[in-house]
Amino acid sequence: QVQLVQSGGGLVQAGGSLRLSCATSGRTFGSYNMGWFRQAPGKEREFVAAISRTGGITDYADSVKGRFTISRDNAKNTVYLQMNSLKPEDMAVYYCAARLRGGDYQSHSYDYWGQGTQVTVSS
Repeated sequence: QVQLVQSGGGLVQAGGSLRLSCATSGRTFGSYNMGWFRQAPGKEREFVAAISRTGGITDYADSVKGRFTISRDNAKNTVYLQMNSLKPEDMAVYYCAARLRGGDYQSHSYDYWGQGTQVTVSS
């Protein structure tokens, strides 16, 4: 069982930055591919970014490319999402997720999910 504990959300003005963190329990963090998803009110959960076990592969939704960066520190069992140039349309609850298998990182078929953290962007 893997527990994902998120932190770092909050309120920011448009154009600002936030960094989300997702810390995991256990000593198998390096076995998991990690992803970030988000869900805005009244909308379905959507893929944001993903990173492979070693960090060698990253994938981003078109809407965040060039503004968001996903990274991981396997020594700290933590994955990060650096969000720059935030827009009001980025406002959502953000979730980190973990899965063992590779393949389509944009798929929602992750094994474990964090509790979610609110990101609010004021215009």
